[in-house]
Amino acid sequence: MGHDLRYTFRTLRRDAGFALIAILILGVGIGSNTAIFSVLNTLLIRSLPFRDPGKLVWITNRGTDGMSGATSRVSNFNDMRKANRSFEDLASYMAFFGEGDKSLTGNGEPERLGSVQVSQNFFDVLGVRPKLGRLFNDDECKWRGSAAVLLGENFWERRFHSDPKMVGQKIILNDVPVLVVGVMSREFDFASIFSPSSRIDLYEPFPLTQETDRWGNTLSIIGRLKPGVSVESAQAEMNVVVSALHKEHPERGDSWGAKLTGLQEQVSGRLRKALIVLGVAVGVVMLIVCANLSNLLLARAAGRRKEIAVRVALGASRGRLIRQMLTESLVLSLFGAALGLVLAVVATRAFAAAPNLSLPLMRYITVDKTAMAFTLLTAVLTGLVFGIVPAVQQSRGDLNESLKDSSRGSSEGRSWIRSLLVVSEVAMACVLLVAAATSNADAGKSRTGKLVVALQMALCVVLLVGAGLLIRSFVRVLEVDMGFQPLRAATLRVDPPRSYKGADQVIGYFNEVLRRTREIPGVDSAGLTDALPLGRNRSWSVPAKGQTYPPGQFPDEFIRIISDGYFQAMRIPMRAGRDFTEHDRVGAPLVAIVNESMAKRMWPGEDPIGKELLNPKPVTVVGVVADVRHLALEKDSGLELYFPIRQTGDFSSVDIVVRAKTGHSETAAALAGAVRAALLPLNPGLPANEFQPLETRVDKAVSPRRFIVLLLGGFAAMALILASLGIYGVISYSVSQRTQEIGIRMALGASAQHVRLGVLRQAMILALAGVLIGALGAWIAGRMLGSLLYGVSSSDPLTFGGMV
Repeated sequence: MGHDLRYTFRTLRRDAGFALIAILILGVGIGSNTAIFSVLNTLLIRSLPFRDPGKLVWITNRGTDGMSGATSRVSNFNDMRKANRSFEDLASYMAFFGEGDKSLTGNGEPERLGSVQVSQNFFDVLGVRPKLGRLFNDDECKWRGSAAVLLGENFWERRFHSDPKMVGQKIILNDVPVLVVGVMSREFDFASIFSPSSRIDLYEPFPLTQETDRWGNTLSIIGRLKPGVSVESAQAEMNVVVSALHKEHPERGDSWGAKLTGLQEQVSGRLRKALIVLGVAVGVVMLIVCANLSNLLLARAAGRRKEIAVRVALGASRGRLIRQMLTESLVLSLFGAALGLVLAVVATRAFAAAPNLSLPLMRYITVDKTAMAFTLLTAVLTGLVFGIVPAVQQSRGDLNESLKDSSRGSSEGRSWIRSLLVVSEVAMACVLLVAAATSNADAGKSRTGKLVVALQMALCVVLLVGAGLLIRSFVRVLEVDMGFQPLRAATLRVDPPRSYKGADQVIGYFNEVLRRTREIPGVDSAGLTDALPLGRNRSWSVPAKGQTYPPGQFPDEFIRIISDGYFQAMRIPMRAGRDFTEHDRVGAPLVAIVNESMAKRMWPGEDPIGKELLNPKPVTVVGVVADVRHLALEKDSGLELYFPIRQTGDFSSVDIVVRAKTGHSETAAALAGAVRAALLPLNPGLPANEFQPLETRVDKAVSPRRFIVLLLGGFAAMALILASLGIYGVISYSVSQRTQEIGIRMALGASAQHVRLGVLRQAMILALAGVLIGALGAWIAGRMLGSLLYGVSSSDPLTFGGMV
C-alpha cells in the first residue's frame, strides 16, 4: 500500500492539471452533499435540543387556519392539564407575540425587543435550564404579580456585554421597572424552533388566570408524555377528556379540541418532502460527478496503455493493477473531500446567518461529527464508484495491441463504455432542463413512497421535476395578487407610551401620529393597523344579524383593526362603500368594512352595504375591500373584517404604514429618519432603525420556497454544466482518437462539411437516446408528483417541448 501511495502521488504530481480538475469537481460535489446532509441532519434526523425530545408533543385546537383556531384559551388548558393521565405535564406560551412588543428605555438608545410570555413550567417541560440565575417563581406568575424577565443570551451579550451582574438588576420595559431573574442559554433558541425569522430577546411569565382566560384563544400548548405512552394513545385519551369538558362547560362552545402531533414533526415535518427532493438532487449531482470523473480517468488511461502493458509484461497481476487504479481514485476523492468539507462549512454558516430566512432550526445547522463521517463515507464510495470502471477496463487491456502504435484498437478503445456514459449524461441533462422549465409545489400535499422507479433515473427525474416545479412555483407565487402593493411602502411600530391614560389620550396620540406623518414631504399616505399581512393574526366569530348557521359552520373572520388611510397606504382596492374616517370614533355608530369573500359568503347576491353584524352589538357594514392574502401568498384570504381603531379601544400593538409618493426621490425606507424625527416629540422612547420595508415581509413569507429554489436551481445548473462538460469531453476524445481515420476519409475525397456532419450525427444519436430516457423519466416523475404542481400540469407540453 505504501508503494501504491508513493506511486500515486508521483503520477498525480506529474499530471497536476488532471489532478486539480478532478479534485475541484469532487470538492464541489462532495461539498454540496455535505452541506445538504447537514441541513437534512438538523431538520429531519437530529433530535431537537431538549431533554428526551421524542416525548414532546404539540397540542393544537381545531378550527380555522388562523392562530385563533390553532390556539386554546387558558381555562381549557388548565382543565386539560388536570384531567389527563397521559402527560407528565402540559406547558404553554402566548402565541400572539411579535418583534417590538417591548420597548427598552433608560439604558442607552431606545430599542424595541421581541418577547414571549411563557407558563411557569414551560422550561421545565422542555428540559432546559438558564445559563445564569433562576426561572420564574409563583409570585411572578400571578396576575399583576412582580414584574420579572429572563434575557436571551444573544441579547445579553449584545446589549449588556455579558455582564453577570445584570441578574438581580432592573431594566425599564414599556416604562415599567422589571427584574432580570436570569439569562437563558443560546442553546435554547425559541425563535428558531417555534417562530422562524422572529427575534426573541426576552422571556416573561404568563399568568394562567381568569383575567387572561377572557382574552380567548391565546395559548400554544406543548406536552411531555409519560414513559410508555404513545402519541396515539394520548390522542385517544384527550378525545375523551375534551368531550367530557364540552359537556361540563357548554358555555365555552364546541369549536375547540386537542389534536396531538410530535413536536419534531410539527417543527420540520412540513419541509420533509422538499428536503428529500433536495437530498435526491444533490445525489444526482454526485452521480454526474462520478460519471465525469470516470470519463477523465478513461481518457487519462488511454495515455497509460503502454505503461500498463509494460507492467503486465513484467508480471503485474490483474488484482494488483486494479488496486493501484483504485488507490489513485481514492486519493483524489479524499483530497476532494477535504476541499468539500471547507466549502460545506462556509455554506452552512451562510445558511445559519441568512437574514429573513423563515425556516426552523436554521441556527443549529452546522458541520458536526455526523456530517464529517458522512463526508468520509461519501469520499470513499465516490472513489470506488468513479474508479472501478477505468480500473477494470485497464486490467482487461490486450497486451499486444497496447504495445502497438497504429492499431485500430488503440484509436477506438472501449467506445461502448463512453457511449453509454454519454447517453446517461444526456438523459440527466434533459431531466435538468425539464426541471428548469416546469413549475410549482405545495410541499404539504405530496404522496410519498412513489418517487423511485430506477435509482439513477429516478434521482435525475426528481432533480428535474423538483427544481423545475419549485422554480416556476416561486415565480407563480410572486405573481399572485396579494391584494396589496408592497413597493414604496414601509412600516414602523408606534405603540402609545404607557404615560397615555384612557382612550381619549390614546386616540389623540394616534391622530397626531397620522397628522405629523402625512405632513412629511414625500409621504403619499399613511394609516395604522394592528395586524400587518403575512404576520400574526387572530379570528373570532362575528355573525350576520338575522342569519342562522348549521352546527359547525359558524363563520370565523380574521379581525383587523385599522385607521383611515390604511387601505390607501397599502393600496388595497375599495370595491364598494366608503373608507373609515376620523368621525368613526367612540360614541358614533359602530361600523365595519368586510372583504369580498366575506360579502359573498354572508350576503350572496345582495348588496352588503348597510347590512349589520353582531359583535355583540350591531355593527353596520359601510364598505367592501379586495381580499388580502394575510396568512400566506399560497393561501386564499378567507373572511376578513376591519374595525376602526378609534372605536375598538384595542391598542396592544400598532404599526403605521407609510407610502412614498410616486416618482419622489426618496423611497419609503429613506423616509425613516424624517418619520422618526416627526414622531419623537410624541414618543421620546421611539426606537431607531425600526422602519421596515413592506417588501421585507413578503421576502420572509416566501423565504422557505426561495431557499429550496436557490439550492435546487444551483444544483441543477451545476449538474447541467458537469453533464455538458462530460458530453463534450467524451465526444472530443472520440474525435481525437479518429484523427487518422478522418485524414484518410478526407484524402479519399470527403469534404470537411461531410466529416463534421458525421461527427454530429454520431453525437445526436447518443443525444436522442438520452432525450428519450430523460423525457420518459420526466413524464413518470411528473405523474408521481402531480399533487405538488401549482399552475401547470404534470405533462405540460411547453415544458417538455423546451426540454427537447
